[in-house]
Parts: sequence; structure tokens; C-alpha cells
Amino acid sequence: MAAVALIPIPQSESTALLAHSFNRAEAYSRASKAPATRRGYQSDWRRFAAWCASAGLDSLPAQPETVAFYISHLAETHKPATVGRHLASIASAHKGRGFSSPASMQHGAVASVWQGIKRTHGTAQVQKQPLLTADMRAMVRTLSPDRLISTRDRALLLVGFAGAFRRSELVGLDVADCSFSNDGLTITLRRSKTDQEGAGRKVGIPYGSNPETCPVRGMQAWLAASGITEGPVFRWVNRHGGMQPGRLSGTAVALIVKRHAGAAGFDASKFAGHSLRAGLATQAAMGGASERSIMNTTGHKSSAMVRRYIRGVSLFTENAAAVCGL
Repeated sequence: MAAVALIPIPQSESTALLAHSFNRAEAYSRASKAPATRRGYQSDWRRFAAWCASAGLDSLPAQPETVAFYISHLAETHKPATVGRHLASIASAHKGRGFSSPASMQHGAVASVWQGIKRTHGTAQVQKQPLLTADMRAMVRTLSPDRLISTRDRALLLVGFAGAFRRSELVGLDVADCSFSNDGLTITLRRSKTDQEGAGRKVGIPYGSNPETCPVRGMQAWLAASGITEGPVFRWVNRHGGMQPGRLSGTAVALIVKRHAGAAGFDASKFAGHSLRAGLATQAAMGGASERSIMNTTGHKSSAMVRRYIRGVSLFTENAAAVCGL
């Protein structure tokens, strides 16, 4: 069978087609990583390149020894977790330009220095304290019932806790993602940190037994008071009570948690936006919920990750010394 000849493309059209395809490929390549990840990698790379320039060393392609020297320098002022991210950024920059990674652990110089950094400085990360149900009650009681911003914050805190949502998931919610029924509130997450391809998943938020801390009633109250019928659910409210069209940021969620934790008498520095997600997982485990049911809510694919949240629950409930008769 004779081969089918390709239709020849005129040079001018070919150039335009290739340029378009290049631009689209570049856009899709950028979309392979979350915006925050790209910004972090770019910032790390600029710092590495500047350090190499000041030391008279090549940054692209860099030698493994250069990377080993750099992370040794970085470890003097940064935690191992940050050093590890810089290694990933250097690897990504090289692979994206067609070079093999000088940050690979296959290189003895890098591997030995990296292991030494971890052994010397440790790898345990300081995690924010989880907010438990009693903490949530205390925080909600500080909210004024007649202020629009308080109505918003009550809904955000309660829904964020009950759904074990990440900050990005909370601020990314649109009205179209929320469906109320007799059973409660069903929220459709279009995209999340572990679902970058947008397959989506649904999270059920049941009615609470206490109207004051019920996440479903809290969300209904916010939508009714704000008059929001479409678009972003959680929006900016200025100090005069005027609602703004813009979507809240992830940083704003963390500040809201800290502000109300402080108002409730807690040490605000120990809490952040992630305290809502960690709190639900911890409280559910304390209540006897199975790892599977917790994972159904949090969306974790690995039970090992869930166990990081509930790390303190079994310290005394599953304690060998407790049955020794001391």
C-alpha cells in the first residue's frame, strides 16, 4: 500500500502554525504545575542563579558539586524542608531546558551533603495546631450576629472545618458548587491540590445538632445576608460592611482563623488556615471515625498522610504503658 503524502504547508503558514503550537505547548507546560508551585520554583531558581554568579560558577547547566556547595550554604539559615524545595527547583529548571539534573541523589556529592543536612538539622516540620470542636464553639461565640463580615466568617470557619477544606478549596468555591438538600450541603470541588487535572469530587456537609455551630445553616445565612446568587461564595467585606466583588485569598483565610482564635483567648500564632483541615481529621479520629471515613472527607489518597494529622490522638488511647499496672 502506497504511503499517503502529507499535504505540503506553505512556509508562511508553517511558521505561523509552529509558532501557535509552540505557544500552546508552553502554556500547557506551565499548567502542569500549580501557580504557587511555579512562583516558588522561579524564586528559588533566581536565588540559585544569583549565588552561582557571585561565586563565579555556572548555574545552567550546573555541576553536582555546585549544587552541593549551594545547599550547604543554604542550610546555614534555612530549614531542611526549604533546602529540599530548592533542590526540586534546580532539578526542574534543568529538566525544563533539556539538561540532566545536577540535584539528583544519584550524584554522590549531593546525596552525602543532603543526608548530612538532614541528620544535623532534623527534618521534623513545625505544624500548626489543629482546631477542635470545642475551639470552634469558642471562636464562633466571639462573632457578632448583626455584622455581615461576622456572618461570612462564621460560614467560612464552620464549612472549612466540617469539610476539612484547604484554603485554596475554600476560596475557590462558587455558588454553583453548592447544593442544599434535606441531608445537608453538598459541595463540588472542581479542582484541588491533589486533583490538578480537575476530575472533581463531592464533599457532604451534614447539618449540625447546634444551630450556632451548624455549617449548613451558617452557609445559608451568609448567602442570604450577602445576596450572593452566583460567582465566588467567600468575598471581601470592607470595614464599613460593604461587600466587594473579589474572591478572598488563601492568606485572608489564615488571617481570619488567627483573628478569631485570638479573640477566643487562644495563642493566634499557633493557628492558621490549615488548622481547620487538621482539626476535623483530629476530632473525627478522637470520636472513633475510621481512617477511610476521614479520607472520604479530606480527599487523601494515602492513609499515611491522614495519620500525620491524627498523630497525637493515640498517644494515650493506644499506650503500652497504660496497661502495665504502674
